[in-house]
Amino acid sequence: MTEMSAFIRGMPKTELHMHIEGSLEPELMFALARRNGVKLRWETPEALRAAYRFSDLQSFLDLYFEGCRVLMHEVDFYDVTAAYLRKAHEHGIVRAELFMGPQSFTSRGVSIDCVMNGVLRAMDDAKRERGISSGLMVSAHRHRTEGDALELLDQVMPWSDRILAIGMGGAEIGNPPSKFKSFFRECRGRGFRTTIHAGEASYVREAVELLEVDRIDHGNSCLADHGLARELAHRRIALTVCPLSNLRLNVVRSLRDHPLRAMMDAGLLATVNSDDPPYFDGYVSENLIECQRALQLSQEDIVRVVRNGFEAAFITEEERHRFLTAVDTYVGHA
Repeated sequence: MTEMSAFIRGMPKTELHMHIEGSLEPELMFALARRNGVKLRWETPEALRAAYRFSDLQSFLDLYFEGCRVLMHEVDFYDVTAAYLRKAHEHGIVRAELFMGPQSFTSRGVSIDCVMNGVLRAMDDAKRERGISSGLMVSAHRHRTEGDALELLDQVMPWSDRILAIGMGGAEIGNPPSKFKSFFRECRGRGFRTTIHAGEASYVREAVELLEVDRIDHGNSCLADHGLARELAHRRIALTVCPLSNLRLNVVRSLRDHPLRAMMDAGLLATVNSDDPPYFDGYVSENLIECQRALQLSQEDIVRVVRNGFEAAFITEEERHRFLTAVDTYVGHA
């Protein structure tokens, strides 16, 4: 391990863009499949891992949603969340803000109670046992209707005081942010912070101007619209960037082509995250380490992007000050 790699792994960090159901390591997926009597189309965890060769977002989603079939009971949602938070703790994550898309499960008869209670109980236990701060972001599917999204919003209201934000993900083609204007207005009206996955510059603009979201997930193409990039920088609207996800889904040809450095040079509040770490071969530490190597980021650059994560986090100012002080202390003793 290089000195820079060790520095990155040890630093207190955030995770602001990670899908709980996308954190299933192959071994856990097979264990849950055995427990729940689910037949997977791969014979071994190694065969599943070998299938992580994606041509685009849809090829990934096809595999991703098949993996979701093993999550059926409250204990399953507890186990997958707890497993991720253990791993996050090992990587120096002190604040994790995690997506869960209940529609993948409620649409096939899993109760919303199983999903929410399992995830939240694991978060509570991780806080008590490891001191890791976490929050749940409920994610709606954009390939479904706006009515479906509004129904999901009603379903999760019993846990409204435990929900950090409402987000949206899934296949973007044919599902622009404007399709969900009323849904996001309702989310804001009920007091929720909001965020949405948006890749194309036009989608980022719609998300900012029509949906009035607090954060943009991905947002890689925003630099193509100079006025939009200036607005994002001026308003400090964070981008939750996922470099290894972009690489594995062929959004960029190599990490040397990734826009992270250009985002930072433009003054954007860019953060680095893992998205679906087993599928894309990297947790937050690996994302930062690989970007540092490919983009020749300095230690100062790395510290800046890590600090961006705490600035962008949905936390109190007291918590933000405490976390940033911990980063400064770490850097001062490194």
